[in-house]
Amino acid sequence: MSNDLRSSHAVVMRDVSKYFDEGAVRALDGLSLEIDAGENVAITGPSGCGKSTMLHLLAALDVPTSGSIHIDGADLRGLDPVHHRRRRVGLVFQLHNLLPQLTALENVEVAMFGTGMSRHARRQRAGQLLADVELSAAEARPPTRLSGGERQRVAIARALANEPTLLLADEPTGNLDEQSIDKVLELFRRLRHDRPELTLLTVTHDARVEAAADRVLYLRDGRIDPSRSGLDVAPATGS
Repeated sequence: MSNDLRSSHAVVMRDVSKYFDEGAVRALDGLSLEIDAGENVAITGPSGCGKSTMLHLLAALDVPTSGSIHIDGADLRGLDPVHHRRRRVGLVFQLHNLLPQLTALENVEVAMFGTGMSRHARRQRAGQLLADVELSAAEARPPTRLSGGERQRVAIARALANEPTLLLADEPTGNLDEQSIDKVLELFRRLRHDRPELTLLTVTHDARVEAAADRVLYLRDGRIDPSRSGLDVAPATGS
C-alpha cells in the first residue's frame, strides 16, 4: 500500500494480531480495516472479541504481535508512544479515570503537562473545554462532588485537551443513567459538527451509540464479521 493511500485514512490496520499467554489467547487474529478521517465508527461484539484490545493498540498502550497500524499515515512502529498519545489520540474510558485529588479544571489541565504550554495557557484552555461540555460551574469541584455523567464529560474534555485527530472511547456510556447518556451523545454530535476532521471510534454495547455512528463494525473472535458490519472492511494484505 502506498504512502498516499495510507495518508488518506485516519486509521489503517493490516493483518493485525494480538496474542496473549504464548498464543493461547488470540485477542485479535488478522484484523484489517480502514477508517476515513472524520468518520464516526462504533465497534461492537460479544465480550472478549477484541474490542478494547483494538483501542489499546491504536493508542499505542500495547503493541501488536504481528501486522501493521498506521494513524494519519504514520506507522506506529516508528513513533514514540507517549508523543503519539499526547499529540494524536484522545482517550475516554468507561470509568473516566479522573484523579480524585484534583479539581475538574486540574484534571483537564494535567493532560497538557509536557506540551510546552504555559500554566496560564493550560488553565485557559482547560476552562474553555469545561465550558464546551457545559461544566464551567464545576471547575473547582473534585470528582467526588460530580455525578457520573459530569465525571464522564470532564474525561471527554481532558481527552480533547491537546486537539487530537483521533478520539477513542471505550464504553463511554456504560455506567451512565439515561439523562447522562443523552448529554454524552449530544456532546459527541456537537464535536462532529465543530470538528469535522475528528475521527471517533467508540467501543459500545449501546444501541443509541451505534445508531449515531456512520457505520458499525462487529467483532467476533478477534476479526471483523463483514456480514454484520456497516461497510466493507479493508482487504487482507497483498490484495
